[in-house]
Amino acid sequence: MIEMADTIERRNIKNEYILEVRNFNAYYGEKLAVRDANVKIEKNKITAIMGPSGCGKSTLLRSMNRINDLLSEFKVQGEILFHDKNIYDPEIDVYILRRRIGMVFQKPTPFPMSIFENIAYGLRLIGITDKKELRDRVKQALEMAALWDEVKDDLEKSALKLSGGQQQRLCIARTIAIEPEVILFDEPTSALDPVATQKIESLIEDLSEKFTIVIVTHNIGQASRISDYTVFMYRGEIVEQGPTSKLLTNPQNEITQQFLSGKIG
Repeated sequence: MIEMADTIERRNIKNEYILEVRNFNAYYGEKLAVRDANVKIEKNKITAIMGPSGCGKSTLLRSMNRINDLLSEFKVQGEILFHDKNIYDPEIDVYILRRRIGMVFQKPTPFPMSIFENIAYGLRLIGITDKKELRDRVKQALEMAALWDEVKDDLEKSALKLSGGQQQRLCIARTIAIEPEVILFDEPTSALDPVATQKIESLIEDLSEKFTIVIVTHNIGQASRISDYTVFMYRGEIVEQGPTSKLLTNPQNEITQQFLSGKIG
């Protein structure tokens, strides 16, 4: 097995695109969920994948770090390139891939352990055992996730006792602690109240200075507020894509216009 660390030099990007989807099809059994997708993801930008429920946007997102491989009926055609290497190459180490392309899910998924251990657990898995380094990395991750000030005196408290918004920020901290290059967000605020949503959106904007962000959302306002680039999907196909400000104010496709006006979706 060839690790991605051996085949791809970290952060040595020849062009501005860190991920590229090429002629990509995704199936659940015989059902085609994503048809002939082509997308380029720019480094240190926020790309929103938008569209109505069931349009294939989460399938496309989850294909970017092969989390869909966990489903036995899932299969793909085409390529997704990360640093110009196809992540579906059989020699790619999927464990290393998912370290470098992290994911935050729709519903907060803290481990049933302390706040500290939620983050330290992943760090230990990648070989960090020094106690001081663990403490420093946990603190850094919580600070980057805008959660440190709220939990610094309760690090041994169960993560399950945090509020929904705090749990989601903890999951973000857990993801960024192992220093990925790309973070995939699958509707990360859909289960949160408006105040918690605002905090997560602000955090995502801040994180884009260091990480490349891809976020799935059905919320037009959210895409408008935080994304640089938007991909609009409908019935498994990419209908239109471009700079968010241009796509949302001057869509070129009639289906996009109907979605933005609330006529479909």
